[in-house]
Amino acid sequence: MTGNILVIGALGQVGSELVENLRFKYGESNVVAADIKEEGTGGIYEKLDILDKDALRVIVDTYAIKNIFNLVALLSATAEKHVDYAWQLSMDGHFNVLNLAKDGIIEKIFWPSSIAVFGPTTPKHNTPQDTVMDPNTVYGIAKQAGERWNEYYFNRYGVDVRSIRYPGLIGWKSLPGGGTTDYAVDIFHQAKKTNSYECFLHADATLPMMMMEDAVRATMDIMEAPVNQIKVRSSYNLAADSFSPAQLAEEIKSQKEGFTISYAPDERDAIASSWPQSIDDTNAREDWGWKHTYGTKELVTEMLAHI
Repeated sequence: MTGNILVIGALGQVGSELVENLRFKYGESNVVAADIKEEGTGGIYEKLDILDKDALRVIVDTYAIKNIFNLVALLSATAEKHVDYAWQLSMDGHFNVLNLAKDGIIEKIFWPSSIAVFGPTTPKHNTPQDTVMDPNTVYGIAKQAGERWNEYYFNRYGVDVRSIRYPGLIGWKSLPGGGTTDYAVDIFHQAKKTNSYECFLHADATLPMMMMEDAVRATMDIMEAPVNQIKVRSSYNLAADSFSPAQLAEEIKSQKEGFTISYAPDERDAIASSWPQSIDDTNAREDWGWKHTYGTKELVTEMLAHI
């Protein structure tokens, strides 16, 4: 990447770790963190509501921004409680950034999609890059719409927008953020506090999962890849490992004596049941060299060591 970098949604689960890694690689003065909260943590920080396109433009001009990582969204379970705002935040915020690139003000955009773009009739196993997409949550519908706009802006205006479909993300540096897969973060906090966990998904709810370090590395890698290697302009499938709550609990038990799990499925279980169980990410691996590092065992070891 050339030019200064803006990360919007910088205080979220992905954003907080992405900012840290970007600053380490490109220099603290070259990375601006922005979020809707009054205060950030260290480095250059700006309060920003992404729906305020004039305020966004001021930040872009002030810091000579050329690359934007737009991570703003309400996650799946939270979005179901705030449908109108979740849609507006995702769509209008995305347009505000896309149009900066269309007008030649910035050069490159990263916008994350999600396995939530898939739905009940999508193939559950080794879900292909191109397949049936029938999301049944506002989060998934917004992500699917955003993917189509990515491709439209690339084809119509030549906008260099890049995207990956995140699986469930697991990290120890921030608390759960309201996603359906966030049981796989909270379980470690409760394991340390009480050595037990009540899961809001059923025992066999297998989902694609990924360690946050892998997700952040993939995010940086796709933005650093030469333009001719980016052949999918909607969003790339991305995968590491897949497991169920029961399988995750078994691995925790093997590393933490006496841990127990119980199950009380709620409305998030229906969301999880509509998503794939495993993902085929051949395109990402072949086009720009994606490789994951963490399997389930390594993930559990890392989480228990740091929570």
